[in-house]
Amino acid sequence: MRAVGILEYGRPDVLEVIDRGIPDPSPGELRIRVAAAAVNPTDLMLRSGELAAYMAAFEPPYIPGMDVSGTVDAAGAGTLFALGDRVMAFVNPFRPQGGAQAEYVVVPAADTVLVPPGLDLIDAAGLPMNALTAHQALALLGLRRGATLAVTGGAGALGGFVIELAAHRGLRVVAEAAAQDEPLLKQLGAEIVVPRHAEPTGAPPEPHAAAASLAERYRTAVPEGVDALVDAAVLGAPVLGAVRDGGAVVTCRPGPLAPPRGIVRHELNVMAYPDKAAALTELAALACEGLLSPRTDALLAPSAAPEAHRRLAAGGVRGRQLLVFDGAFDGRRPAAS
Repeated sequence: MRAVGILEYGRPDVLEVIDRGIPDPSPGELRIRVAAAAVNPTDLMLRSGELAAYMAAFEPPYIPGMDVSGTVDAAGAGTLFALGDRVMAFVNPFRPQGGAQAEYVVVPAADTVLVPPGLDLIDAAGLPMNALTAHQALALLGLRRGATLAVTGGAGALGGFVIELAAHRGLRVVAEAAAQDEPLLKQLGAEIVVPRHAEPTGAPPEPHAAAASLAERYRTAVPEGVDALVDAAVLGAPVLGAVRDGGAVVTCRPGPLAPPRGIVRHELNVMAYPDKAAALTELAALACEGLLSPRTDALLAPSAAPEAHRRLAAGGVRGRQLLVFDGAFDGRRPAAS
């Protein structure tokens, strides 16, 4: 079978389409014939070597990818899925067989759910990892209806899912955006959109100062401070000025952070999120009802993985880039929606 492989760490061009044997499922596992697999920031970290410590026990090639959609091709003992079922799944790439970007992927049945008939099978590949992460962020915060939530990076995949889920749950969402993204964030459910950039005053500000300035603009919009912040853009400590005393922040990357003023920090770890199937079932239903937007940005052949990595690293991707493995790929590249 074809798979996207990392034979050595480095720049995007180290990614290759390789040939591997088709894996067999063990009890409690499914083999999925892959329709599509999404490209995520974690894939870039894996490819560059930032996550080498997590792969030290395994031999290359490493297969990236954390979410997948397709059809059940084989089922191990103790599973309740039928051959041919349309499914989507969360995939752990930190294992000997690697991640989702291959023609066939074996996954635990517990991390797999049916794709509802009203949801496009290829688009469904854009849901599991980022939507599940957004679901975890809101679960960690446990905010009541009417609470105010700030979201950085709202136009990105994770931030967009956080906005939609939060709005669906009755939260007041405040998000930052460049001018061209303001209509998108309003469509996703942000009640208040804060300008991403301050008025130009000369030389571009340093990143720390820019984030601090953004916190001030959040405070202008919500003078009392927001109840919580999901930092999907990984801006860190400077943006904490947006949060009220005793509020909360959800961070998306590990690292040192000592929030001031009694602010509680929650760290995302979607790998450890319990009962993924229940959350994925809810997310699939919301997507089918139009309350959660897969927002496919591009459909790409597996050989285009290096270009997908370059685009994601450059920023500005407004949706999910999906590597399509089924035989029906025709080169379509739909605009983000």
